[in-house]
Order: sequence, then structure tokens, then C-alpha cells
Amino acid sequence: MMTAPETAGPFTLAVCVEMVFRSLPVLDRLRRITELGFVAEIWDWTKHDIAALAKSGAAFSSMTGYVTGTLADEAGADELIRTAKLSIPVAKELNCPRLNLHGTGLDGQGLPVVKSEVVTGTMWLKARDTLDRIADLGEREGVTFVLENLNETVDHPKTPFAKAADTIALVSSVNRPSLKLNLDLYHAQIGEGNLIELCRLALPHIGEIQVADVPGRTEPGTGEINYPAIARALEQMGYRGVIGMEAWPSGDDALALSRFRQAFTL
Repeated sequence: MMTAPETAGPFTLAVCVEMVFRSLPVLDRLRRITELGFVAEIWDWTKHDIAALAKSGAAFSSMTGYVTGTLADEAGADELIRTAKLSIPVAKELNCPRLNLHGTGLDGQGLPVVKSEVVTGTMWLKARDTLDRIADLGEREGVTFVLENLNETVDHPKTPFAKAADTIALVSSVNRPSLKLNLDLYHAQIGEGNLIELCRLALPHIGEIQVADVPGRTEPGTGEINYPAIARALEQMGYRGVIGMEAWPSGDDALALSRFRQAFTL
């Protein structure tokens, strides 16, 4: 019997299955994550045995909500919608409430499948239209899609709509409950900084917050970001949602998760 996930003060803490306990099979990773009191997140659902995950006893917070596609061109938008529709039954089987999106599909190295040297006004309008269609889909199916910001400097060069400012502009322009932000503070630190004020600006539209430290994308407490201060600010702002660790452990996996919990326990 797995231990029920815990909360850390006002927050629910989640951990990315692909990034921790990587020497173990996925089901054993899920067991360790759950026994330690966290909920789980997955990336590409097509690479998992969904029936086995559903029977694992783990609770899931988010998963990638599409397989292929992009926001800002006609064919790519249709493909994004098509594969988002395929993702919804998987999310329901896992009882996973949030389906994650990016400006374009990413390859196995995290690089954009469709690179953008320049994001034009026409692309902005098309992206907004695509996200409105996504919001329609989420509303009909009772799920929430979340749009994640990325960084172009280190991990995802030439990804369109990568900055948090871009994702906030798009999500706020659609302004519907079925479309929210996945505000990734690791990516935002590299791309923009000023994280507490960024959280304050994004707060009405946040569906989830993801974290890792800079540099290195390792667990909170290993780099330059003052996550305990961010945790206090989020609590004072009234945020009561999920904080997801999307980070590589700097050493021991269990210690990394302990540091994550410590940073967000008030």
C-alpha cells in the first residue's frame, strides 16, 4: 500500500518521473515518489504503459497534453488539436487534471521541431486562435490545458513563445478556466528573472508552478534562486496549488526530494 501524498503547507508537491530515480523502472520510481509523499508528473505519455501507471496507486498532477503539433501555423495547429484529443482519454485514465503544452513540439533533446527565428504578428494571432480551440476542447472534456514557458538560452533555442511574458500574454488573452499557465521558474530565471513579481503578474492565470535551480537544472537549494523566499511570497499572494520539481538530482535522489520539500515547507 502506497502512502498518500502529503502537502507542504499550502502547496501540493509533485515530482517528474522522468528525472528522478532513473536507475529504477518507471513503476518503481512511482512507488518511491509516492512513498516519499509526492504526487507524480509524466512527459510523453506514448512512452509509458498507461494501464500499469493507472493501477500503480500513484496520484498524477500533470502530463504532456499533446504528441505532435505547434501553435502558430495551420497544419501544426490542426495536428496539435488532433493529438491533444488523443491525450485526454489517457489523462482521464490516470485521473490527471492538467495537460501540458509548449509553443511547438520538442524532440528527444528538447529542441523545437519547428524552429522560429522570428515570431511574427500573424503567428501570435494564430497561436491565440489555436489556444482558444484548445480551451474549447478542455471545456468540453472537463480538463485543463496549461501552457509552459521555456528558455531559449540554455535548453530550448528558437522555440516560439518561450518566455513567461509570451505565455502570460497568450493565456490572459484567451482568459478561460480551461487554459492556464504552467509557470516554470527555472526557465523564467534564465529568460527573465524578477521571479516574485513574475509570479504576482501571472497569479490569476497559474495552473501549476514548476521549479529547478540555476545553473544546472538541479533541485532547489543548489543554485542561485531563493526558493524559500519565493515560497513565502506565493503563500502571501494566496497561491494554493501544485509546485512541481522538474529537476535533475544533483546527487542522491532522496536527498534532492528532501531539499525540494524543505524549500517549500512553510
